[in-house]
This record gives sequence, C-alpha cells and structure tokens, in this order.
Amino acid sequence: MSEDCVPATPSDLPAAYAAVRAVTERLAAPLSAEDQTVQSMADVSPTKWHRAHVTWFFETFVLAPHADAYRLYDDTFAYIFNSYYEALGDRHPRTERGLISRPGIAEVARYREFVDEAMEDLLHGELRPGVADLVTLGLNHEQQHQELLLMDIKNVLSRNPLHPAYMAPDDLAEGAAPPQAGWIEHEGGVAEIGHRGRDFGFDNEFPRHRVYLSPFALADRPVTCGEWMSFMEDDGYRRPEFWLSDGWSVVMTQGWEAPLYWFRDADGGPWQEFTLAGARPVDPDAPVCHVSYYEADAFAHWTGKRLPTEAEWEAVATTSATGSNFLGTGVPHPRPAISTNALSGDVWEWTSSAYTPYPGFRAAPGAVGEYNGKFMVSQYVLRGGCCATPPGHARPTYRNFFPPGARWAFSGVRLAQDP
Repeated sequence: MSEDCVPATPSDLPAAYAAVRAVTERLAAPLSAEDQTVQSMADVSPTKWHRAHVTWFFETFVLAPHADAYRLYDDTFAYIFNSYYEALGDRHPRTERGLISRPGIAEVARYREFVDEAMEDLLHGELRPGVADLVTLGLNHEQQHQELLLMDIKNVLSRNPLHPAYMAPDDLAEGAAPPQAGWIEHEGGVAEIGHRGRDFGFDNEFPRHRVYLSPFALADRPVTCGEWMSFMEDDGYRRPEFWLSDGWSVVMTQGWEAPLYWFRDADGGPWQEFTLAGARPVDPDAPVCHVSYYEADAFAHWTGKRLPTEAEWEAVATTSATGSNFLGTGVPHPRPAISTNALSGDVWEWTSSAYTPYPGFRAAPGAVGEYNGKFMVSQYVLRGGCCATPPGHARPTYRNFFPPGARWAFSGVRLAQDP
C-alpha cells in the first residue's frame, strides 16, 4: 500500500496505517534529539511534538472510545500533545512546546509503538460503525503533519548560523529552464467546485456547490525567483503603492526585503537561500517560495495582474495536469516547471479568497468537528500542493489556509488576469 493512498476500506487500513506511520518516522530519522526539541518561533512545533501529537490523535479519537481493553499510555500526555481541541480539556500553550524537554524522543518512540500495537489489534478485528472513517481521517491528519514537520524543521535549522542540511544536497540538482509563461483561458460561466465525495476529503472541501465565474485567464506556471528578483530590483519592497495597508505595516515592522530564507553575505553578493539541503544560490528558474499573501498580492499589483480566486483556480485545475514533485521525490525543494498547464506541485499558490465555509458547510459533531471549521476566519486559501505535500493530498478541491503574513509554508504565486 502506497503512503499516498489512504482508503476507508477496512481491509486495506492496516497496510495504509503502517505505511503512513513509517513515513513519519523516516522523516524524523535524520534529526537529533536536540533538533527534535527546538521551537524556533510560535508557529513552529518541535518534530518530537508532531510525532507524539498524531499518536495522541489515534489514541484519543479511535482507541479510547472504540477499543474496550485499551488503557492510556500516559494520562498526562493529553495535556501536552492536544493541539487545539478545546472540547477535550486544558492544553499546554502552543508557544511553549519547545520547553517540553521530557518526554524525550526515546519515550515518544515508545508511545508510538504502544499505540501502533493497539491500533494493529483494532484494525485486524471487526470495526464498529464509523471507526474506519475516523482512522482514515487520522491518517490524512498525520500526512498533514508530515508536511508541517518539514516546514517546521526547515525554520528550525535556518536559525542555526552553520546552516546545517536536513538531507544530503546530492538530490537537489538544477532543472531545465521553465517554459515561456503563457495563459490558460477560461470562458467563465457556472462552475461546480468542492469535493464530489467519492474518496476521502476534509470537511472544508464540502459541500460541492455552484459558483459563477466571469471570463478570466490563469498563468500556466508559477512566478519564478528570477521574476521576483525583478520586483525586488524595482524597489517592490519599498513602494507602498503596491501593498495592502496591513501588509505594508508588516513590511515596515519586520523589515522584509526578500522572501523568507533568502540572504546575502556581508559583502552584498548574490542572493542565496536556505533549503533543506543547506544554503545554495537562488535558482532564478525555480518557483519563488516562502512568500506571504501580502507579498503575493503586492507582486500581482506590480505586474498589473491579480491573484486568482480559489474557484477560478479549481475550475482550471480540474482540466489540468498534475505535477510530480511531491513528498518522497528527493529533497523537498521547489524545482523549475517542466511543462505548462500543471497546477499542482512544488509550491502552494495563494488565492485572493478568504478562508470561509462553503454554503451549507456543517462541522462534524463532537470534538473532531473542531478540525477545520474553527479556523475559518482571518486566513486565506492556498491551492495546489508543494514539494513537501503527500501526493494524495494534491487534489483540485484541497483547501490549504494560512494567515496573510505567514511565510514558513512552501507558498508561492500564480497570477490571474481579466480579459
């Protein structure tokens, strides 16, 4: 069973469970105990915490209510490894996860093994109604944390002045130059967006519904680092006419002058960037990455174009190719586009759509209903997937979301324009 295919069929779940859990451990394997404990900023969680939290999810939502003989591994873990499920009780502050030196990584490994053994017993027995769906949600949830683990450890390692590599740089080879930028025309009209319900989908992808689109065109590849350098050379970070008021305030307060992880030596040489393979020169042909919604919107204004809505993006994506640079295909780092008309892969793409519920959205009952709905405010939608996304999550209906100032995700830009 491939880790990018998570079925809800009970007979397939044991193999899917083992595959997904193994990927998490493989991603953590290159990291020392010290690496796995650091929290470099409030939005970052330590690797150790990710490994334990996804385990707590299975223990809390599957084993405790549905495995009669199960006893909690440690009843204090609920407080430190609950992420945001308020209905389940008090939890440790997110900003202080890096202060949890104990349990250490060895104890977290034992916790994972304990829960895995109990899950194996459960999955090989007769499942109660709804349990297969909960396990499937848990596996997709763990895959989301695999991407978060890579996002977070990149931020952690970037703060080290030695610029240590998470992975060997051998796999991070230069690609071919991207194709000449073009446009994918869409005639507009009534379109249907949202998940069809045939396979797994997160609650925020439902229900499927109709939207009306005016005619538009979507760029057939993401914005490149070279194009972003042109924006920078034209003083894009110093010209308030391109920026939203709130974005300009952030630029001034935080001193942004380039995407996150870009830097220059003290002598002002060429731009370099920190990657999971260490520091390297910025590739002008690669998609620009680690930019906020504010930056994406400012760049679009500088070009005279705009960001697409999520409905526009999805309407084109349903008839477009899928990229191939996802988690498991080498060092997680954006590579130059190799073809046009591919809307998934390498970088998440900001849309101009606020993250709000679809018409008719209903959160699931109980604590698990806090999964997505409670975050539907003050954030923007990104589409497409990235170089750290599990392949099965790169579907046209997938709705990622971050606050407009967030930059540590593998986020980039695709432009849209009107006739």
